[in-house]
Amino acid sequence: MTGPEPDAPWDLAGRLTGDQRGQIERVLAVLESDEHAPTSARAREQALRVHVMDSLVALELEAVRTDGRIIDLGSGAGFPGVGLAIALPRAQVSLVESQGRKCEFLRRLCAAAELENVRVIQARAEEWSAGLASGDVALARALAAQPVVLEYAAPLLRVGGTLVDWRGRRERQSEQESDAAAAVLGLRREQVLKVHPFAGATDRHLHVFVKVQETPARFPRRAGVARKRPLGG
Repeated sequence: MTGPEPDAPWDLAGRLTGDQRGQIERVLAVLESDEHAPTSARAREQALRVHVMDSLVALELEAVRTDGRIIDLGSGAGFPGVGLAIALPRAQVSLVESQGRKCEFLRRLCAAAELENVRVIQARAEEWSAGLASGDVALARALAAQPVVLEYAAPLLRVGGTLVDWRGRRERQSEQESDAAAAVLGLRREQVLKVHPFAGATDRHLHVFVKVQETPARFPRRAGVARKRPLGG
């Protein structure tokens, strides 16, 4: 199989090695061939753009590049966690996913790519007690409304840790609600970075929050409560 072109945008000017490019090819092959892949973007070129390149754009952030403990919330088909695990082989990546079938797919995907720095955690974010205050970086992509994502992530981050939340078009009111929720949870919005992960991608932003103090002990709330009664509204 021919690998991606050397100047492909996600290659980040040669940042990835030949072995890493091979791992990405195997990931793309699984997405295309596995009928149980939990995504509609399975064709190779489409998956390369909307999954891999969209994941690797987070390497623009220094906090992501530090090879720490990364938690991918609601991992689904494995992104952004799998893409970043390939790019950052010294990082330790936890793919947190509550649905058993998706976890089975994630294990097949990681085995095919021979990823030794990834573990699949079958749990709801609110119920993963072993992960409390363990993360240097938490990731969320197409997971939930931002106040909900903040509540999932905050208890799992150490103080000083970073949440990166993939979003589309910016909305002033929703960001104000998110900032109110963040203040309750011990988080602070650090920046909103506009990104261009691939040609034709518009209105793509990485919302970056930092955990500036301990999250109150009443969080996480019981499973499902964050979605039913989101903070900041």
